[in-house]
Amino acid sequence: MSSTQTTMPNPACKGKTSTVRASEFAKSTFNPIRSIVDSMKLNPHPDKHMIALSIGDPTIFGNLKPHETIIEAIQKSISSMLYNGYAPTPGYKDARQAVADYYTISEAPVTSEDVILCSGCSHALDLCISAIASRGQNILMPRPGFSIYRTLATGYGVNTKPYNLLPERGWEADLVHMESQIDKNTAAIVVNNPSNPCGSVYDKTHLLDILALAERHSLPIIADEIYDFFVFKGETFYPLATLSKNVPILTCSGLTKRFLVPGWRMGWILIHDRNNSFDPEIRPGLQALSQRIIGSNTLVQGALPEILTKTPTSFFDDTIAQVQENATIAFEQLQLSAGLHPVKPKGAMYLMVGIEMERFPEFATEFQFVESLVSEQSVFCLPGKVNPQ
Repeated sequence: MSSTQTTMPNPACKGKTSTVRASEFAKSTFNPIRSIVDSMKLNPHPDKHMIALSIGDPTIFGNLKPHETIIEAIQKSISSMLYNGYAPTPGYKDARQAVADYYTISEAPVTSEDVILCSGCSHALDLCISAIASRGQNILMPRPGFSIYRTLATGYGVNTKPYNLLPERGWEADLVHMESQIDKNTAAIVVNNPSNPCGSVYDKTHLLDILALAERHSLPIIADEIYDFFVFKGETFYPLATLSKNVPILTCSGLTKRFLVPGWRMGWILIHDRNNSFDPEIRPGLQALSQRIIGSNTLVQGALPEILTKTPTSFFDDTIAQVQENATIAFEQLQLSAGLHPVKPKGAMYLMVGIEMERFPEFATEFQFVESLVSEQSVFCLPGKVNPQ
């Protein structure tokens, strides 16, 4: 038997100048916000402090801080030395039960088995999209809407189809357009309420109409409710699952916005099954997908029961009152500017402004308008183009 060995050349290592190829997953993952912002010429005024209104981080200016109860809970979790190791990938049972108890009402009961803890709400959305939709299928998403839906979907080869929101109706979904977008490859509808970036809060009637549409087409809903209960005085938030009798819903939320700790990366999925639609495949699929990152932050999991049960209602009321006051000032002042048409928000942390470009002939595009706002006033707002078109 010959001792001669043969080797196959490795294309990735051929020569010193060879290129290691990126995966199709990496190459197809695209964040439109980063792409557009990076291409803009943003040169702040040298004598004016930069005010960045382009990111949904409630902590960025330092005026909104988590309650001391939240800080004490995480300190206890750390000092207990009980949460330094790996947890079960869906999360510790006590932490999942705390989330279940926090959300359970008679119309939509939740158990610990219906909760999967995630690394932030964006991870929760990632798991839901990858569990429900396969390559070549599509999901419906709002326009304007949070661009990460498309970023997450396209990496998996899942297409996104936008349905229009109507500014003249407080950014309600255009249900006729939504229904027209459904085809044989549609796997789910994404509903974001309260809305990023529109600041809208849907009433019960509109949510029931969305559910009726989904039921007609036997489609599940991915409900992005990261701003749950973050609504202004006089408005009411209805968790979509509390209104659903037959439509199965995966609700995504977390600590990020309401508790003012986005960097702690604690989100969750609530599995609201209807007619056992999720039991055979989606529920085990979500469990399997949660194993990809070996679970979420265990220190925050250890603090969850205290955070969810002991944070006083007054903390949430004070936070919302401050944000609503700021939103009212912004809306009223923008209304006074000729050519600008703000849509009054009802919740969340965003306000959309329509621009009559013919009133500003010196700007060919909204990007130039934003660039000038930065260079003249050191104020940065996201152009509407970064939201799915």
